[in-house]
Amino acid sequence: MKLSTATACVALVAGPTSIVAFMAHSTTTTTTATTTRLNVQMESPKKSLPKIEKLKIASRYLRDPLNEQLATEEIGISKDAYQILKYHGSYQQNNRETKGPKDYQFMLRLKQPAGELPPELYRLLDDLSEEHGQGDLRMTTRQCFQMHGILKGDLKTVISSIMNIGSSTVGACGDVSRNVMTTPAPFKSPAYAYAREYSKVFAQLFRPMTPAFSEIWLDGEKAATVETWSREVEDYDVDARMIHDNGRGIVLPDSVEPIYGAQYLPRKFKIGVTVPGDNSIDIYTNDIGVVVICDEDTGELRGFNVMVGGGMGRTHNKEDTFARAADHMGYVPKDDIMEVMKAIVAAQRDHGNRDVRANARMKYLVHTLGIDKFRRLVESYAGMEIAPWIPIDEWKYNDWMGWWDQGDGKLFYGQHVDNGRVKDEGDFRLKSALRALVDKYDVHSILSPTQSIIFRDVDPRDRAGIESLLREHGIAPLEEVDPIARLSMACPALPLCGLAQTEAERIMPSYVVRMRALLDKMNLPGEEILMRMTGCPNGCARPYMAELAFVGDGPRSYQLWLGGSPVLTRTAYPYMAKMDTDDLEKTVEPILAMFIEGRTEYEAFGDFCHRVGAEAIEKYCASYVPGSVVAA
Repeated sequence: MKLSTATACVALVAGPTSIVAFMAHSTTTTTTATTTRLNVQMESPKKSLPKIEKLKIASRYLRDPLNEQLATEEIGISKDAYQILKYHGSYQQNNRETKGPKDYQFMLRLKQPAGELPPELYRLLDDLSEEHGQGDLRMTTRQCFQMHGILKGDLKTVISSIMNIGSSTVGACGDVSRNVMTTPAPFKSPAYAYAREYSKVFAQLFRPMTPAFSEIWLDGEKAATVETWSREVEDYDVDARMIHDNGRGIVLPDSVEPIYGAQYLPRKFKIGVTVPGDNSIDIYTNDIGVVVICDEDTGELRGFNVMVGGGMGRTHNKEDTFARAADHMGYVPKDDIMEVMKAIVAAQRDHGNRDVRANARMKYLVHTLGIDKFRRLVESYAGMEIAPWIPIDEWKYNDWMGWWDQGDGKLFYGQHVDNGRVKDEGDFRLKSALRALVDKYDVHSILSPTQSIIFRDVDPRDRAGIESLLREHGIAPLEEVDPIARLSMACPALPLCGLAQTEAERIMPSYVVRMRALLDKMNLPGEEILMRMTGCPNGCARPYMAELAFVGDGPRSYQLWLGGSPVLTRTAYPYMAKMDTDDLEKTVEPILAMFIEGRTEYEAFGDFCHRVGAEAIEKYCASYVPGSVVAA
């Protein structure tokens, strides 16, 4: 419903969790209401901007000092240039296990809305990783590739090559909308098709508009090929919808960045799109989660359920930072979705906490206001009421691995990849296998939210050949992959991540083996537990949603988290502050014993831990005798 009168909303985040003023109700006109909201913000006590905010303004829309630093003979760049480089899709790293002077190298992250990977892009990335990287690729938990080991002098070659083939690294990092995730299942049903389409619409709607990217990497020229996803959503008239100004403060008087402005957002911003019932993307971990709603009879798109305020990052020993699952905000008709999405981004842009970066994500704004007041804030920008959330099917989790009927006579196949690392190592030659598949079958692929890959549009006649090719390259068939491995994820962590406090990717395979041995010992061979690990508390592998999670807090040490949902709809709770990596079995065995004795029929491990709580588990474990409990 359109509003004939407006609610003037003020939400000035003055500290980590405080709102100075909010919800000054008004029956003024739209223009007056918007002016009131913005004027109160401008009239708030003057404070010096944090350094990062000053840097963004001084960068001239993400140009300086990166431009100058890239031209020097140094192997690295300055801290300020590094902050700006993130917006271009790259992180400066060094191998923390190498002694002596820092051997600066760069990690490059692509932007791949909906995780789509055309065959020509994989060929390019495969070649670039060999010529300019460390010889491997890594699939991320947000459905895009990372390439490690790029030298400063090669960045321009690598980035320009990616841009010229119709892909991009723009906005893969930085305080902007990141890669838009979508359920990776390439079914041909209307709902799944709309989910793919609108993920690209939102990627286009919130792309940074500064010409800095083409100036720096393409010498001011246009890319040889327009970004693939932008061509696919031309009929949506996204550019016109982006700059459409409803007079309520969404669009800024900024000719370069009409949505972001010169300061961009307070922090990174994540969007996910799925269909009812399919929670393969961890929808509740996003700043905005969008669920496609179609007419049950015709399949036509009606609109979208929208959730807000999810996010994983936190800081050890800072209780005002926390992981959070998104709240249901409401339902938005299809014709209004772009305007409402812009309104949500504008609310975070104007009222998110720019003073304390640890509290800058939108989840803190939603948490502090509460979902009802946040909804009213969004309505004040959008100029319309947001309808109640439409009930949908219960959520289920599926990684979409194995063979599936696509719905159009074609098949798709999900190939599990341990922790997303695409490499050739001994008899295991996944990187070569993917290249062979692309070269022989011209396979179009989709990167999954679980760091794996899906081959889509497979002719059924090619199934046997694809299976044979994978076996020839040492790739185990799905039935030989441990379910615990399929359900596990880990971030890269050491040796290259500057934030890592301990191991994750390199040690997770051994945790899978040890957990399997423990489950077998306790006669739980068929038990499936969703397990995740990160080397620090920032949560890149989304550990706080897992049934069992290990969060690095120091060398060989992890926090233990329990009680996430097996269908990824709630956060876990911290159970143990420090667990030495050698103590995995003696720590988890008594918890599994209590689970064996106290679970209800068909109750999952995460649901059990959530139901009984940390205190009850601690009490049971204190008196547990090792080896005394085995499942019947």
